[in-house]
Amino acid sequence: MLIFWDQRLVFLATPKAGSTAVEVALESLASVTMQRPAPLKHMSAQDFRTTLAPWLAAQAGAPFTTVALMREPIGWLRSWYRFRTRDDFDDPDHPMAGRRFEDFARDYMARPCPAQADIGSQSAHLCGADGTPAVDRIFRYEQIDESFVHFLEDRLDCAITLPRVNVPPAVDTELSAETEAALKEWMAADFALYESLA
Repeated sequence: MLIFWDQRLVFLATPKAGSTAVEVALESLASVTMQRPAPLKHMSAQDFRTTLAPWLAAQAGAPFTTVALMREPIGWLRSWYRFRTRDDFDDPDHPMAGRRFEDFARDYMARPCPAQADIGSQSAHLCGADGTPAVDRIFRYEQIDESFVHFLEDRLDCAITLPRVNVPPAVDTELSAETEAALKEWMAADFALYESLA
């Protein structure tokens, strides 16, 4: 999470949606940077709205605009898979050892969900309890340079170049048509939110 006091702007970090690159690029411009622990770095929009937002508005005398990124849902799941498998090569007992993306996707939809696939959802992170967005502006990760960076450049009045950081290893992420169809149904709230973004 990054808080820009003078601009009354807060960047809420969605896990596996480019937040580390944004934080690396903009940390020096932010008034407050929350990178550790993970619950602070990746505070949900609802938690921010009910805890920090009222305090910030009271102290600054005006509400803050919140922005966040959202990744295409199956692409987001692929990113989680790559992240989870990054250190299994040297550990035969790693819970992801030998797990294909197909397996990981099915684990994600299982109940109870195995710990290695228990990653929540973007819609839960970005929306309130009623399912409506709790972020003022959500940008598509896939258009990060075309829309999100331009928005930040206008608000922060500076040129911004995002570095490539925290990039997980390339692995096979093939998915059967059957599992992809099941994921689209399982992640319906994420797909609906993503499709609503301009």
